[in-house]
Parts: sequence; structure tokens; C-alpha cells
Amino acid sequence: MREQRYNDVAAVILAAGLGTRMKSRLPKVLHQLAGRPLLGHVLAALQPLGLGQTLVVVGHGAEKVQAYADAHWQGTRYAVQEQQLGTGHALMQAAAQLEGEPGIKTVLVLMGDAPLITTDSLAQLIEAQRESGANLALLTAEAANPYRYGRIVRDSVERAQVLRIVEEKDANAAERLISEINTGIYAIDAAWLWQHLPQIAPSPRSGEYYLTDLLQMAAHAGKVAAVELGASGYAEAIGIDERVKLAEAEATVQQRLRRELMLAGVTMPDPATVYLHMDVQIGEDTVILPGTFIEQGTVIGRDCEIGPNTRLRGATIGDRVRITASYVEDSIIEDDVDVGPFCHLRGGTYIEAHAHLGNFVEMKKTHFGSASASGHFSYLGDATIGRHVNIGAGTITANYDGTPNKKQTTIEDGAFIGVDTMLIAPLHVGKEARTGAGAVVRRDVPPGYTAVGIPARNLPPKDSDEC
Repeated sequence: MREQRYNDVAAVILAAGLGTRMKSRLPKVLHQLAGRPLLGHVLAALQPLGLGQTLVVVGHGAEKVQAYADAHWQGTRYAVQEQQLGTGHALMQAAAQLEGEPGIKTVLVLMGDAPLITTDSLAQLIEAQRESGANLALLTAEAANPYRYGRIVRDSVERAQVLRIVEEKDANAAERLISEINTGIYAIDAAWLWQHLPQIAPSPRSGEYYLTDLLQMAAHAGKVAAVELGASGYAEAIGIDERVKLAEAEATVQQRLRRELMLAGVTMPDPATVYLHMDVQIGEDTVILPGTFIEQGTVIGRDCEIGPNTRLRGATIGDRVRITASYVEDSIIEDDVDVGPFCHLRGGTYIEAHAHLGNFVEMKKTHFGSASASGHFSYLGDATIGRHVNIGAGTITANYDGTPNKKQTTIEDGAFIGVDTMLIAPLHVGKEARTGAGAVVRRDVPPGYTAVGIPARNLPPKDSDEC
């Protein structure tokens, strides 16, 4: 949607819950969905609205939650709910910071564990509250299985007016048959909220303060507006309180991401087998084959073929690149490169254009020059390799001698490294130098020389005057 400016709206995200059903040491709102924490999805949906304030109510795991938000969402503010005494109590903690804030007319309340809500739905809710003049507007959805959700009870005549929300545990048999559910997302007139929030009383049963009591106050005055979400409503309403629902939400997000990419010109012959993270970028006419994982920070150019059975994480891929059954992490690959099958490019690797990496090649912190080739079974770590270099099968850069710092290998343009060569770093192989099969090279090889033997000795070029 087009970015809007709601400078007079403050968002409050309730993210203090224990998440006991997740059975995890990690705060519930930090569990990952398509490579982004649940809280991050909610913050991302808010961002295009241009809100005046965004405040997260934290409690369980507060330091971890704040650390994530500070690192990725600048300008986020926090309120602490020391005791988890319900949603109404959580909003009271936010009120201590927001009440009296100049220019705030509407408070938008969201759940930090409801990551599928869209920007469009939030904007629709804000507009509904304003246009109707309601004290409180809420989002509702139809659920085929409303178990554990609060039910929306409307008047019995025209069913136009929302009267109250009844929780599952308090619902009678007839109320449990209601399929319209509460999403827990509200737009509330700020002045009315500050006046009525202190009036919420603790539940006699649990001692908790429930936000739904506010709705009954607003309904008593006939000042409630309900926005029922469309066909995708239930998906947007899902609150993640257990790992089964996390998996359901993952399926929904994956379907959204695949569809967006295919509509943008990316081919997926079997999209259900492609797994994507948020914010990946893929160019037109690229084909993503089955069993491929494209994870956070990855950018892929045009006319590529990726997969099958490939994993890219933090990878920058140029145009016309082919990667087959390989793993590329935190590495850069320029145009017209083919990789795999069964390659592993580890962090800090840079592959220049027109290079070739064949079966079972592993690289780490290596710069591999244009038009160079490593066809088979090699490990190249902490190396700088020039252009038009041939790396024979079984080549190893022995970069680790037990000391903390890895040793460097440099191979200049046009060098030819024979099969089963062991290059003992630190080492420099000169321009157009060669190594013989099975050589163990411990000394630098001058330009044009050939290193042979164990340990290798350097032989001058045939046309050299050197004896």
C-alpha cells in the first residue's frame, strides 16, 4: 500500500507474555517466522503508517526483546510489565508514558505474537474508528475453528452492534458456536482511553485486567465499531501461542512470499518446496528449483538458475549464475558463474565473473579470480586467487597450524595447480607458476616456476638460463 502518515496515532504492542505453551527459553515474540521474529513482523506492518509513536510493552525476556528492537527498528519505545496481569494491565503500563503525549488522538493496540496482520488492515481499522466517531474500533475475523479465541457477541436483531467479547472459558454452549472471533487489535480514542482504562477491574477468577472490559464500556455507550477482515482474515488473526500455530503461520507467510516473487517474474516449478525469508530479492527470469532455501540477506540477479537442493544465506548473486545443490553463506558471486553440485562457500568468499566451481569445492574467506576454475574436491581457505587460474582436483590450502590466526595463500594470474597439491600457508605462488601432481609446497613459487615433489622443490622455466 501507499505509505500514509498517521502522526497522531500511537501504537502499543503487547509483548510481555510468558508464552508457556511454546515451551521455550526464548521469549515468544522472538521466535522466527520466515527468518524474522514475530515482533518484527508486527513492527514491519506498522512502519508504512508513519505513526507518531511506537511503544512495546515488554516483560518476560525484556532485555532480549529490547535488544532486537533497538538493533532493527529505530525509535521504538518501551514500557515494562513486571507482573503479567493481563492485557488491560499491560496497556496501563503504556499509558503511564503516553497519557498526555501532545498530538496523540488514537491508540492502536496490537499483539506482539500476531505477526500476520497487514498494513492495509491496520489502516482500515484506524479509518473506521475515525469515520464512525467510535470510542473503540476492533478487528474481527471468521474462524472455522474458533477454539481458544474470544467470541464476538452482537445484538440479536440486526447483529450490527457489538455488545461484548466472551472468552472461551466463560462462554456458554450457544456462545461457543459463534464463529466471529476477536483478533485482539483495537483502535481507541486516546482521550476516552485515558479516562476509562483505570476503570478496568481485576477478574474475580484470575486477578487479571482484561482489555475486553473496555469494549463493554464503549458498547454500553453505543460507541463501538467493528471491522471484519476479509477472506484472509483468520490468517491475519492468528496469535502464535504454540509451535503448531507457528507452523501454520509459516505456511501462510511462505505462500505470500512465493506468490509475490512469481508475480514479479520469478519461476518456481514447484513453489511448495521453496523456502523463503523476508526481504530476499530475486531478479526477473530467475528459476528457483525444488528443495531450495533462500534466507535473510540474500540478493539474486536476473536469469539465474538456483537449485535444486540449494541453500543461500546472506548471499549476493549476480546475473546468469547457476548454483546446483550447494550451500552459499555470506558470500558474493559475480555474473556468469556456475557453482556445484555439492559446493560450500563460507563467509567472506568472493567469486569473480565467469569462474567455475565444480563438485565438492569448499571455500572460506577466499577471493577467486575471473575465469578461474576449481573443478573437483578442493578446499581453498584464506586465499587470494588470481584470474585464469586452474585448481587441480584434491588441492588444499593448509591455512591452520594450531595458532589463532589463519595463514594466507596467494596464487597469481595464470597459475596451474596440479592435482593433489598441498599448499602450506603462508605461501605465494607467482604468475603462471605450476605445481606438479601430489606436490607438498612449503616455499614460495616464483613466477613461471614449477614446484614438484615432497617437499616440493622449484624448477625454473625450460627456457631459463638458470641451472
